[in-house]
This record gives sequence, C-alpha cells and structure tokens, in this order.
Amino acid sequence: MSTCEIVPTGKRRDGGTKYWCLKHKADATAKYGRQAQLCRYAHVPPIQERDILSLDIASYPGGVALWGAVPPVYDTTNLPLDRGIHVHARRASGGVKDIDSTYRAVRLCDGEGRLPSGGVLISELEAIYYMVTSAFGFSMKYIECTYCGWAHLDKDWFSVHPHRGHLCAGCGKQFRDADTAIGNPALCVAQYGLGSAKPRKATRRCRIRQSEYPGGIQLWGSNPAIIRTGERPEEYGIHVHAFAFAAESKLPVIDDTFASVVVDGVVLDPLMVQTLMAQRALPHIENRVVHIVCASCGLPHFDRGELAFTPHSTHICESCGGSLGSSGRLKNVIGNPLVDVLGKLATGAPRQPQQHSLGLLPETL
Repeated sequence: MSTCEIVPTGKRRDGGTKYWCLKHKADATAKYGRQAQLCRYAHVPPIQERDILSLDIASYPGGVALWGAVPPVYDTTNLPLDRGIHVHARRASGGVKDIDSTYRAVRLCDGEGRLPSGGVLISELEAIYYMVTSAFGFSMKYIECTYCGWAHLDKDWFSVHPHRGHLCAGCGKQFRDADTAIGNPALCVAQYGLGSAKPRKATRRCRIRQSEYPGGIQLWGSNPAIIRTGERPEEYGIHVHAFAFAAESKLPVIDDTFASVVVDGVVLDPLMVQTLMAQRALPHIENRVVHIVCASCGLPHFDRGELAFTPHSTHICESCGGSLGSSGRLKNVIGNPLVDVLGKLATGAPRQPQQHSLGLLPETL
C-alpha cells in the first residue's frame, strides 16, 4: 500500500469538499465530504513496465487483435481467471497464434510509422469498458480533460450513460465536453487508421455434452475487438472453449465462435450470453441480474436496451403484456433468464462452476 497525494478539487452538490489523489488517479473523498486517509486505488498495484506487452503491429502481418478480457459467463474448468487485454497475433495469415495471452496493458507500436514513436498505451480497464459500452450498443469518443489534457475513461454507470460533464482522473476536476458521449482512451487508435471492422455473424453451430469434456467448458458472449488487423474478419456469436483434459497445460479441443450453442440439450441465446457478460462487468448492478418469471403466462423475462443495465421494480412481459416484479429481497432488479439456465446446467457439470467476480479496481465498486 503506497502513500497517497490527496488534494481538494472543489465542492460536492451537498456542500462537502471533493478530494482527489493525484498519485493514484482516484477519488479520496470520505463520508460527508471529508478527506479520506487513503484513496480508493491505494492498495491496488499500479501497472508496472513488466505488466505491459510491447506489440509491434508490423511484425505480425498475419493479423493482430485486442479484446477486453473478462471471465466467462459459464466456467467448469479449474483454470485461472483472465482479466485485462487479451491479445492474438499471427506472423502468417491463417497460421498459428504466436501470441495468445492476457496482459494488464498493451503498448502498440508500428515499425511502418503509422503510430507515434513512443507507441500508444491501452490499459486493462479501457479494454474492459470498451467491451461493456459496445455490448450495450453505445459508441465511444476519445475525450481529453480541458484542464490537464488527461485522456478520459468513463467507468461503471458512466460507461453506459452518454453525458457531457466528466470528472477527470488526472487532476480530479470537473470539465465539460462539446458532445454528449462516453469517453474511452482506447478510441485514440482510430485517429491513426487502426480499429476494427464491423464483425459478421458466425455460421458454425455447436452441440456438446459436458460429460464429454472432463476438463470443463467455458462460454463467452460476443466481445468486439478494439483493433483487428489482417484478412480474417471478426465473428460474433458465442465463443466456446472445451477441454478434453483437466491439466492446465492442455489446449482446448474446441476454441471457436458459433452462431448457436447447445449444451446438454439446452439452447443458449447469444444475445442473453453477451448481455450477461457485460452485466457482470458493471459493479453498480452486482447481484441485481436475476431470473424473473411472469405469473400470468409462466415465461421468463429478458430486459433489453436501457433496462438491461438499469435496475427497476416493474417489468412488462414481452409475451402477454402483463406486469411483473421481483420475488426476491431486492425490489429493483434486471431480468435475464440465462441466470437460471446456467444454474441448471451447472447441476449436470463434472464440477460446480466457480463463482466469478470481475474484480474491477475499487474505484468502480
């Protein structure tokens, strides 16, 4: 735990003072507008140089792709959880992946001169929130603080609500942007001609039984790439890893994206899988994504659009138009039938799935 450098940065709406840690770039305001002893990032190890992958795009003509890495929505393996930026890089088009790992940050360089000489740095939180914002259908913008020039990242609630007023992580001051938007520094790659083309729908289909893969299976929803070079187009659907062996050193025998996935006879909805993956990455709705059944027609309820990331008390059944609410202790919740589907799949799995938590840094909790 390192020492903070806390300074006052203005007044809160309730009249209290806002405090900011210049060293860790995090809020340091305690209850009632008092200065906290430590900021919210004080105990989090900063990204060191050894945590950063320096990636020369020109060295991998076969293609480079970067995604925000989050835990699978369903996991019956004993493998450690990935969080950060997952990187694929190939020297030859269609060849083996020379890089297939996850890092806390990636410094993109380009021997052909398309990027600045010092490269472009993308951090783990930028990559993860790129996935969240994209999954809910929002576009992003590269935004800089008008006071200090710090590239701005909107996290948690702000990553799914376009706005003009922003709190700078660099200096702790409030500033306004010309557009109502969501800020993400990863969008800086666009100004250098890098990015990712619109993905196409996968065409393959997958039907598996968990008993045939004693090493376990992992499932993710579509996760748009921050950048993708090379000839091979990106696909969206459900990404599956299936392991024939439990040993961590073994590669999955299935590692691909599918238009439809059936596990033990249960059909999985790709939109529900993608939505749940993004929902689990938002700390402000933790434990509020639940299984809701309409009392009138007996069908499960799936919240879409803005309701997919906004807990609410009254839900309208898409099938019969009836009004329904939560039967649990929480009044304001979000409906996603996949919660119940995956819970039932787990009862027939070789081992119980881990209880995953994205484990975002404390500032987002």
